[in-house]
Amino acid sequence: MLSSVQTPRLLRFPNFQSLSLKCLHTSQSQLTTPLPTPTTPPPPPSQILTIRKSLLSREITAVDLATTFLQRLRHTEPQLKSFLYVSDVVLKEAEEIDRKIANNEELGPLAGVLVGVKDNICTADMPSTAGSKILENYKPPFDATAVGKMKKCGAIVFGKTNMDEFGMGSTTEGSAYQVTANPWDLSRVPGGSSGGSAAAVSARQCMVSLGSDTGGSVRQPASFCGVVGLKPTYGRVSRYGLVAYASSLDVIGCFGSSVADAGILLHAISGHDKFDATSSKREVPDFASQFIARDHLDSKPLKGLRVGLIRETIEDGVDPEVITSIRGAASHLEELGCTVTEVSLPSFSLGLPAYYILASSESSSNLSRYDGIRYGKQVVADELNSLYGESRAGGFGSEVKMRILMGTYALSAGYYDAYYKRAQQVRTLVRENFRAALEENDILISPAAPSAAYRIGEKKNDPLSMYAGDIMTVNVNLAGLPALVLPCGFVDSSSAALPVGVQMIGAAFEEEKLLKVGHIFEQTLQGCSFIPPIVADELAC
Repeated sequence: MLSSVQTPRLLRFPNFQSLSLKCLHTSQSQLTTPLPTPTTPPPPPSQILTIRKSLLSREITAVDLATTFLQRLRHTEPQLKSFLYVSDVVLKEAEEIDRKIANNEELGPLAGVLVGVKDNICTADMPSTAGSKILENYKPPFDATAVGKMKKCGAIVFGKTNMDEFGMGSTTEGSAYQVTANPWDLSRVPGGSSGGSAAAVSARQCMVSLGSDTGGSVRQPASFCGVVGLKPTYGRVSRYGLVAYASSLDVIGCFGSSVADAGILLHAISGHDKFDATSSKREVPDFASQFIARDHLDSKPLKGLRVGLIRETIEDGVDPEVITSIRGAASHLEELGCTVTEVSLPSFSLGLPAYYILASSESSSNLSRYDGIRYGKQVVADELNSLYGESRAGGFGSEVKMRILMGTYALSAGYYDAYYKRAQQVRTLVRENFRAALEENDILISPAAPSAAYRIGEKKNDPLSMYAGDIMTVNVNLAGLPALVLPCGFVDSSSAALPVGVQMIGAAFEEEKLLKVGHIFEQTLQGCSFIPPIVADELAC
């Protein structure tokens, strides 16, 4: 029984007593003992399109679908801890979709799709705490623009996923509430800061999910959990309703079990928003037009495409097995007709320190509002300074405090030119290096992380080592470019096979190209099925 399992204080489950599961054979021992890497054929290219077809043909009801996912969540969540809150109106919203189908009413493109939402993206009447005690029990009176657009398309918000506090972390161990586990190996981290969103999609607890990406927080967890992670161009998706960390770097991104699902979700949430002056007014293309069925692919479907393998990402400091997987991905692209060459980005190593100066500086400014008076949980105190100090001291975790102090120092008089100004100059250099490389190549590729998922606790007391893990992703945020991560292979560990993701980087607003390449790559990759042991048996039946 769920009641016998200790769950986080924020977690609220619907009533499961009347729910039944048609197909669930995974035993409790299988939840803790990793299984061999599955070699079964890959799932359908798009879970969203498959489910839509089944709903419209009335092969399945939205209620049955929601019931199955709720039961899977109930079975796996005590081990994974992906969610901080689960909606109690999932079945009610599913019933409304079934009513529309029965009455032949028009359905949105995401009708019946169960979406996990990272806890720093506002959802009306649901907790949105950004993984922090200072926002404990905060329920926004509005939806973030991205959430509102999903709902208009018929999506059901399944719940709020766990994250590093305010997005500051790469492991999801920085959450104020709980530590999320990796579905491939419960002793390892799912990545961060969107670890809950990635783990939930990997374990098929929800169909797709939203995350946020400031320096790789969508792409690195996607690599660790063996799912697709899509970071759009800065400005493609409105940031209205996203709890700010570093406003010039933050973007809302998408997770899916396939490239098609990530692309369909991106299309639903993209577009200009009058509430966000940084959102682009560019027309949103039909991303789904890039998804060509496997049976209709030519022998060389990507013939003529120029691919640049970033040399600095396959040198010393990167796990040799990760390099092998990335070189294997490059060889696969060559088989598809691409011309692959190594390219150099001279400023690549400079991006990491520049990113942490800029992100910390912006967080110092953004998080100043949480003082117990304007925003945030208030501590009772007799004097104003004590109220400010004690509210912030008790509300923020250690990592957030450290980054605020770093940012405040970098912005202080006498140090601004030496740190913040110089970091902005490096940012310009990074952009120029990417621009030059993308003039010669259609896309660039690299690992999404220097290693596969590491063990829980391994990096917690070594922040510099944890920061270094972001070296593959932060440059993309500095340049404001789109990037797609999809699984391409495995690394063998002592306990389990761990997935590795390849990162594909494109020019600004060229998500279409990335999705096309990623979709073809995914459909033609042989011998790999990226379904973790925790749900492999259930999905096979």
